[in-house]
Amino acid sequence: MNLVKFVKFGMAAILCFGTTASIYAQHDDKRGDKQGKQDKGGQQRQRPQQPQQQQPQQQQQQRLQQQPRQQQRIQQQPARAQQSQQQSQQRQQQPPRAQQQQQRQQPGAQQRSILGQPQRTRQEAQTWQQQRGWLQRGGWQGHDSWQQNRAQHWSSDHRTWSQRGGYGGYYIPQQTFGPDFGRQHFFRIRSRPTIYMGYPRFYYGGFSFLLVDPWPEYWPENWYDANDVYIDYDDGYYLYNRNYPGVGLAITIVL
Repeated sequence: MNLVKFVKFGMAAILCFGTTASIYAQHDDKRGDKQGKQDKGGQQRQRPQQPQQQQPQQQQQQRLQQQPRQQQRIQQQPARAQQSQQQSQQRQQQPPRAQQQQQRQQPGAQQRSILGQPQRTRQEAQTWQQQRGWLQRGGWQGHDSWQQNRAQHWSSDHRTWSQRGGYGGYYIPQQTFGPDFGRQHFFRIRSRPTIYMGYPRFYYGGFSFLLVDPWPEYWPENWYDANDVYIDYDDGYYLYNRNYPGVGLAITIVL
């Protein structure tokens, strides 16, 4: 009897132990499932954060890529500044177009500013005048009337002062020439020039002038009253007609 009871007690203990073990196993399985789900949820929660971690790296790479470009821009800025400075200096060195055109149209004014007029005494000028120095090298021979001092072929009849060997007459002082003479100071002779020493003579600016060139055949006979004229200097004095640019009549000052 005692043996039978002992066997029954042992079998009951074994059954209880097995039931308890299975319960603990199921409990452990559920706990493992929960941990697995938590791990998966944690991974899923961490995945959206990955782009945030990658953004600083991308920004850093972009900064590294932009640094050479910024350095190039910084290096190019002094070069551009230097080029702009050189261009501004060249512009300053170049005279305006209006000034260039004025210098081309006024050769006498340009030569005066560079070379100036030669110095000559009044006595030397009178001697040259008495000797009719303007007749050298085939100068125009004077005549007794206004009409006879008109050219037939002005291009071949007239002579420049350089062709005559230079101007040997009296020089107008610079302080007097500037305010009253030059292309900006034009005037009209008004009355017909009188004949003196065989050449037409007129007055302007306190001086007496002698036309030692014939006046062109294509000018009107009353050009002295109808046209504006001016006196300029180019290795000697010339009378210019504003209606006929480029035509200069050689003149000399009468003492």
